[in-house]
Amino acid sequence: MRTIRIGAGQGFYGDSLLPAIETAKRGNVGYLCFDSLAELTLAILQKDRQRDASKGFARDIAVTMRELLPFIREKGIKLLTNAGGMNPLGAQREVARIAGELGLQGLKVAVVTGDDVLDRLQVWESQGISLAHMEDGGDASGIRSRIVFANAYLGAGPVVEALRQGADVIVTGRITDSALFLAPLIYEFGWGPKEWDRLAQGLLMGHLMECSGQAAGGNFSGDWQSVEALDRIGFPVAEVREDGEFVLTKTEGTGGLVSADTVKEQLLYEIHDPSAYMTPDAVLDVTNVRLQDDGPNRVRVTGARGTKRPETLKVVMGYSDGWLGQAIWGYSWPDALAKAKEADRIVRSRIRRMNLRYDEIHTDYLGYNSLHGPLAREPAEQLNEVYLRIAVRTGSREDAAKLGRLVPPLMLSGPPAMAGFLGMMKPRELLGMWSCLVPRAIVENVIQISVLEV
Repeated sequence: MRTIRIGAGQGFYGDSLLPAIETAKRGNVGYLCFDSLAELTLAILQKDRQRDASKGFARDIAVTMRELLPFIREKGIKLLTNAGGMNPLGAQREVARIAGELGLQGLKVAVVTGDDVLDRLQVWESQGISLAHMEDGGDASGIRSRIVFANAYLGAGPVVEALRQGADVIVTGRITDSALFLAPLIYEFGWGPKEWDRLAQGLLMGHLMECSGQAAGGNFSGDWQSVEALDRIGFPVAEVREDGEFVLTKTEGTGGLVSADTVKEQLLYEIHDPSAYMTPDAVLDVTNVRLQDDGPNRVRVTGARGTKRPETLKVVMGYSDGWLGQAIWGYSWPDALAKAKEADRIVRSRIRRMNLRYDEIHTDYLGYNSLHGPLAREPAEQLNEVYLRIAVRTGSREDAAKLGRLVPPLMLSGPPAMAGFLGMMKPRELLGMWSCLVPRAIVENVIQISVLEV
């Protein structure tokens, strides 16, 4: 039975490029898929675009392409990436520019657009289409005037079409993570739009691959000490059969670990309902999935089931939600935690005395509860050091900046041995996130695929 090999190239914006280079060199893959986007990433890229309209795509795409395009040409690998972010056309131009500099004539670079729906929100609302929050049903009117971006999650369809048009590199904006990995299977094997179980297997493969090293021994909460050579971890590679069954492995000779346990952790990652994981391409049921060790660093995956795709697509919107002000400084033993708590009390008292109006005030004690929060237990012994972080949210940059001015006086007029003051950190604009569901037809009827030949 025919089999293709697909490699994971990236799990997030800023991920290491070294494993992708190893896979391109020695992984014998036909496709290399880069998942650059999270909802947080969209907010970061939106801020880039606000500063410079020509930006808004993942800036590491330049390094990625400069390193990998020669392998794309030499080995005939197809590279798929959603690094287009908020500006996929700009990312396409960047890829073409680098290909030209490398002398890779004839390379076809495709771009998928249509996920950016910001300029259609008003029209949709006039047509009676609801933008109510998908979880609590909240009315979007309260944020409508503050929305700065809105992107729909696309499925695999337009990427498949780009492959049919002969693209060597495909750049998209917001697309579901698993769709990048599913698209080559639909294209190569000719899977139909209603072959739900095969599509489900492809979606499961994409879900296991999308977080790069996390399925190959990275971030492993089991016996992580036994995972070998994390400094040269290999990202997952999937060997997928035409019937959808696949083996998850990694490039031979790389570090990390692919086992039933490491794969199981990624399987459960971000799955809210194991019987109904919603995607634009199918609804995935993983309740009968089987993971079987198939040799060293090889796990066979079977049993995914699929049902009809939803008639809606998720749209995520970012809206202006105030300003963050924060300050961080530390205290050393003895009584480090007690000193930090007293410093927090002093700062909060001064906030009240100065009548500063903050929507939220949040305190973390780094070294004690910054990760465990309210679940943190009182330490059984004195901590060597504790860093105090105070953060506020407010409506203006000016009020956010005022927090930092309350901290320096503590050096001489607060608890003893203040150290590690990181300065008055620059206020940062906050973006809130709003998700809703809209009829898929009103998004898909404006999707476009454009292929540029270098």
